[in-house]
Amino acid sequence: FGPATRTLFRELRSARFVRFLEDLSGVSGLFPDPAYQGSGVHITSDGGYLNVHADFNARHLQPVMHRRVNMFIYLTPGWQEEYGGHLELWNRRMDKCEQRILPSYGRFVVFRSDSFSYHGHPLPMRLPPNVMRRSIAFYYYTKTRPRRECLDAKCKLHSTLFQ
Repeated sequence: FGPATRTLFRELRSARFVRFLEDLSGVSGLFPDPAYQGSGVHITSDGGYLNVHADFNARHLQPVMHRRVNMFIYLTPGWQEEYGGHLELWNRRMDKCEQRILPSYGRFVVFRSDSFSYHGHPLPMRLPPNVMRRSIAFYYYTKTRPRRECLDAKCKLHSTLFQ
């Protein structure tokens, strides 16, 4: 990565930015992803999609940390509605898409991550030649999580839950 990307990554991991995310999300005790497990630059080309899913709920590395907040920044200039690639946020019952977010250049999206925060961009994108959907994704963790955010009373660790 170039110096601007490294500077941005440093800022997204800074104590000041993490406090901002805690205030925005209502989740206290956040830590940035120490191992970049899924965090970083994401690039998707024509026809790409990501089925609706709930993310893995914890890092399986020691110490175990619970994934609580997702943050995306979209980076493709001139993104058009007809390209698709909308981030879809679905309800807990998975029977309704509550929000569709166009991945417009510079758009900043933050949402809480739990076993029921279903999201994705499930429709294949229709991109012209030399256009790709570029984004930065960062994930933030806590040492514990409330039981109401879990599939079961023990808050067992799980991998990504695709629907």
